[in-house]
Amino acid sequence: MRFNEAEGTKARRQRSTQGQTHTHSSLRASVPPCLRAFSLIEIMIVVVIIGLMAGVITYATAGYLARAKRIRARSDISTLAGAVDQFHIDKGRYPENSEGLKVLVPEFIKTIQPDPWGHPYQYVQPGKGGAYDVISLGADGREGGTGADADITNWDIEQSKSAGSK
Repeated sequence: MRFNEAEGTKARRQRSTQGQTHTHSSLRASVPPCLRAFSLIEIMIVVVIIGLMAGVITYATAGYLARAKRIRARSDISTLAGAVDQFHIDKGRYPENSEGLKVLVPEFIKTIQPDPWGHPYQYVQPGKGGAYDVISLGADGREGGTGADADITNWDIEQSKSAGSK
């Protein structure tokens, strides 16, 4: 009889848990959509993907900023050289080194901004390339250099214009 009682208990347990066997997917389906959440692994994967994308974009666009600064410096120098030439036409002389580019404000140019790297533009009369030089010393703020540190002068701009027109 004892054997049968154990068998009966086992059968009762099976009957009581029969309707309660749930899989993970059926539990998730029974939870309302507003109460579902992402697991930590899913969130970490998304954060890593966003970080990788940000790194690739930063690396790909880093050269554009340096190039844009050089283009702005060339544009500023061209504007300043035009103002110096206008000064020469109006006054019959070039500004003296002691006067510098400040003598051009406000009659020939509104303001004189620093170069894109925060250094003042240099004015030298007489210049190495002609009657005067307007110079940006580049990112390092020192004479000479290569790449972003290279100096930009009004004569470099004139030479590139004449080479482009040929």
